[in-house]
Amino acid sequence: MGKKKNKAKQKAKKSGKVPPGRMRASHILVDKLSLAQEIKEELNEGGDFRKLAEKYSTCPSKKRGGDLGIFGRGEMIPEFERAVYKLKIGEISEPIKTKFGYHIIKRTG
Repeated sequence: MGKKKNKAKQKAKKSGKVPPGRMRASHILVDKLSLAQEIKEELNEGGDFRKLAEKYSTCPSKKRGGDLGIFGRGEMIPEFERAVYKLKIGEISEPIKTKFGYHIIKRTG
């Protein structure tokens, strides 16, 4: 990563703002569609995304409540990236299938 990109990323991380052309998201990754659907239903009923990620996700990001940090185009697998770009900030996706399993994605920035 170039020095300019790295400095911009560090500055954005400190301020909590997402630079133009980039986004921030959290996710819950599970192996089975049925479990993803159950989690999505719990979220629809007011469940806490962060707590559900910590409880169910199989991704190491679960330690951060599913937070994947700030990223740009081409940094995530295509299915995931397309889903994030369709979401508005604060919106949560339906389960999205990728080669890793089923993701429930929340766009956070």
